[in-house]
Amino acid sequence: MALPVAFFAVFFAHPVAAIVGRGLKADGVWQFGRIGEVLARPEIREVLWFTTWQALASTALTLLIALPGAYVFARLDFPGKNLLRAVVTVPFVLPTVVVGTAFLALVGRGGLLDELWGVRLDTTVWAILLAHVFFNYAVVVRTVGGLWAQLDPRQEEAARVLGAGRFAAWRRVTLPALAPAVAAAALMVFLFTFTSFGVVQILGGPGFATLEVEIYRQTAQLLALPTAAVLTLVQFAAVGAILAVHAWTVRRRETALRLVDPAQTARRPRGAGQRALLGAVLLTVLLLILLPLAVLVERSLATPGGHGLGYYRTLGSVDAGGGTFLVAPLEAIGNSVAYALVATVIALVVGGLAAAALTRRAGRLVRGLDALLMLPLGVSAVTVGFGFLITLDKPPLDLRTSWILVPLAQALVGVPFVVRTMLPVLRAVDGRLREAAAVLGASPLRAWREVDLPMVRRALLVAAGFAFAVSLGEFGATVFIARPDRPTLPVAVARLLGRAGELNYGQAMALSTILMAVCAVSLLLLERIRTDRAGEF
Repeated sequence: MALPVAFFAVFFAHPVAAIVGRGLKADGVWQFGRIGEVLARPEIREVLWFTTWQALASTALTLLIALPGAYVFARLDFPGKNLLRAVVTVPFVLPTVVVGTAFLALVGRGGLLDELWGVRLDTTVWAILLAHVFFNYAVVVRTVGGLWAQLDPRQEEAARVLGAGRFAAWRRVTLPALAPAVAAAALMVFLFTFTSFGVVQILGGPGFATLEVEIYRQTAQLLALPTAAVLTLVQFAAVGAILAVHAWTVRRRETALRLVDPAQTARRPRGAGQRALLGAVLLTVLLLILLPLAVLVERSLATPGGHGLGYYRTLGSVDAGGGTFLVAPLEAIGNSVAYALVATVIALVVGGLAAAALTRRAGRLVRGLDALLMLPLGVSAVTVGFGFLITLDKPPLDLRTSWILVPLAQALVGVPFVVRTMLPVLRAVDGRLREAAAVLGASPLRAWREVDLPMVRRALLVAAGFAFAVSLGEFGATVFIARPDRPTLPVAVARLLGRAGELNYGQAMALSTILMAVCAVSLLLLERIRTDRAGEF
């Protein structure tokens, strides 16, 4: 536990505490009265209200659209199911900047809807809600569908034999067993939409701002640290409460009905109803998931002289960006891959040790560590990034001009995915195998190498893939600490979208397409090596 605790203390708790301290301290004295002053401002209350209600609306809309998909992937067997399951997960590992860019190409000015019917949805709340459903569809499908596929269908069949109708049997038998998984998925969707940054920043325009967007504005544009500190505390408290409830729902889910092999529960569609449901889900995936990605690719090829690779060719020129970069935009690809690889190694070491500690020990301290590891998913990445600049600038950790600063920030987001992937597999390793190896004279290191590693090798590869994908797309913290001569792909996309001009827009679409392709390939490779198809990510 020592290394994970030290890592989070230095690179997470310290920067966040420093930002809050600078905002709420004056001459060394805490000014807690500023909290009431900030929260009393009408514009701040409007931000809090919008953040909350759009997260609730996004969660409800995601559940409404994704729950039929969870059933289809859990209980129906059809050609191309595994490939489609991977495809619907691609949006979740895409950077939020790419998600915003894809929907901008679909519903923004000059987008597909604008060209066909003259309809624009950018700078409206509908674009934000649809993008959130696009991003979180896989959360519901995998979390709820993973458990649904393991529920023994004979339980519901027994209820029908005893006289219950189809709906009554589902409501009294299956729904109570699914409720914890539905609640867990809803909480995670709410968490991701409550802290939404890139999507709202690109699609919301000046009229909409979540807490995360407002923290960025107060920090980077207005330098109003007191306001940013108060908003960070509000978001921290909300995220802590969400994660506490989520942990409770996960514990409840573990006590669900008797589980069976998912391969035994999936059947070919039978009857007009199931075929219609399958068709509706496939149409939803086509319109909601594939269409925005396809339009993104098409816009990256739509040059003034016709469709071609013109925008991609200009990425190699420094002057093509109109002074946006100190280097050619194409260099952002190499920077992002290099940063993400280093961040993956850090996340694997820190997350692997944390997962081992959570597996072998129990008690409040370890449960507290488990909650701590999840906090970077919800706490303001903007605060973390700005905190890096003001805390890691003195010996022995004078890292402000070092390249390692970006991978460290990215690893904070990757560690939770490593832990959540490794933990179930490590818990499944029989401790008696280690004891037998020790009796035969193996050292603890050799016992781990000979016993644990062969069993968790695939899970380790999956964890590395997820850590790489999310590190590649990290934006909130990286936008502060990426050097102008070494931009990452998400930062480059955001800068290009922030400048007027057809060339900048086309280059943003081209870079977004490249980033999407890298993330998609990583995920498809993961789907080929993973063995456990149930449960969480």
